[in-house]
Amino acid sequence: MRFAWLLLCLAVWALCGSAKPTERKERVVREAPLSTREHDDAQSFDYDHDAFLGADEAKSFDQLTPEESKERLGKIVGKIDEDGDGFVTVEELKAWIKFAQKRWIYEDVERQWKGHDLNEDGLVSWEEYKNATYGYIL
Repeated sequence: MRFAWLLLCLAVWALCGSAKPTERKERVVREAPLSTREHDDAQSFDYDHDAFLGADEAKSFDQLTPEESKERLGKIVGKIDEDGDGFVTVEELKAWIKFAQKRWIYEDVERQWKGHDLNEDGLVSWEEYKNATYGYIL
């Protein structure tokens, strides 16, 4: 009986000693192209404007003349060019797009919060959430 226990312990030790942890895989694929389709400036400029400027800013650009649009884009390029060398690198452009996306997310969260905080006390109670989300159905 003692031999069986010893054999069992040895087997468990061997299995634990030879096991290797699973590889950690990222949930998000990084540096992959956003699309396999060929980019067409004439047809996808709305998407480009939204990604580059943010949705609200892109709407205001749609109302501008081409000259005004170029002037405002020139000002934005100055903000994107972090090292001030007169050129926008891929890294600077990625950082700007990330900034624009985060800004939009924070603004949207603020808008959603105001829509749910009906008594404007800075807190969203279950009743406020329920009423804002489902109306007075429940």
